[in-house]
Amino acid sequence: MTADAAPPATSASPTARQLLTRTRGIVLALVLLLAGAVAIAVVRSGERHGALDPRSTDPYGSRAVAALLADRGVDTRVVTTVGKAGDAADADTTLLVAVPDLLTPAQQSRLHAATAASGGRTVLVAPGSTSVETLAPGVTADPATSFGSALAPHCDLPAADRAGTADTGGIRYSTLHLDADTCYPSRRLPTLLLLPSAGNGDTVVLGAPDILYNNRLGKQGNASLALQLLGSRPHLVWFLPSLSDAGGTAADDQKSFLDLLPSGWLWGTLQLFVAAALAALWRARRLGPLVAEDLPVAVRASETVEGRARLYRKADARDRAAAALRSGTRTRLAPLVGVPVSRAHTPEALLPALSAHPHGDGQALHSLLFGPPPGDDAALISLADRLDALEREVRRP
Repeated sequence: MTADAAPPATSASPTARQLLTRTRGIVLALVLLLAGAVAIAVVRSGERHGALDPRSTDPYGSRAVAALLADRGVDTRVVTTVGKAGDAADADTTLLVAVPDLLTPAQQSRLHAATAASGGRTVLVAPGSTSVETLAPGVTADPATSFGSALAPHCDLPAADRAGTADTGGIRYSTLHLDADTCYPSRRLPTLLLLPSAGNGDTVVLGAPDILYNNRLGKQGNASLALQLLGSRPHLVWFLPSLSDAGGTAADDQKSFLDLLPSGWLWGTLQLFVAAALAALWRARRLGPLVAEDLPVAVRASETVEGRARLYRKADARDRAAAALRSGTRTRLAPLVGVPVSRAHTPEALLPALSAHPHGDGQALHSLLFGPPPGDDAALISLADRLDALEREVRRP
């Protein structure tokens, strides 16, 4: 064999086919996961694109209600900033806020200040607890949402009475305003509120956006209720809050990373920590002393040697490898020269017995069998060769 020849594959060296067999399941799972994620993203992007946008014809868009309002002489204009929405608020305008929870507290305060005394109508679509208390003071959102979307009005509001049953489920509200119209109750809490305000204006709090969707407008009394709520003024300003709108954001309104996490993240993290600790305790438990068991299959000695050698090499443990080689050699040589195995690792007993044979002087044998660990891999290989040669010489008749 030449010096440049590649070393032969050992029993511990996996072939390319074995690697492919071992990893094909993981690769297939990753491919399927990636394909599923892409498919879901494509489906959701097409289905939810333009949600609550009066220019969108998608199922969750609102082009249909804007078209019906246009037939009744109500013009619709879309704005995406708090400044434009506040400037558009007046007695002849209905301002619809599509996703109030996207607004920061400073933006909500600015918008409420612009609409409170405008004399127009403000429609808040499914505001949560983070926004409804600012945009509609005196109203709080109940944590439990309603079951089912089709509800009966059960109130004296003419618009609700004419529309009848509608898909107004979703967030439920409670209010301190005694003069408010509370409609479409779910478990005694309304999902639609109409709150009078100064200058003949009012605020409508709508618990769910379903009556505005293209694919829901023809169901129940949704179209009638939507047209009456949005068509009371000749102009409709449709405010779609944008995450890029920095208007009205004060320096002290900036949120930290912890503020953006859900409120229960601390308890959730603690539960995960406890679960991980219990799992570690379960897997690491020891109910008694370790019990030696036979291997379920026969392992070839060459595989054991190669495996242990690879571990020594990975750990760079030349000292332990050299100690194991010397210990094994001394154990095998001792009976051959008449030394008890119990004293095989004592230089005073083993070296004089070996020196009686013509295999080298005592100083060389002491360095070989009891010397310091080798400094590199080449020295370790040389040590192994010399130990093997010594054992062959001693065994030779």
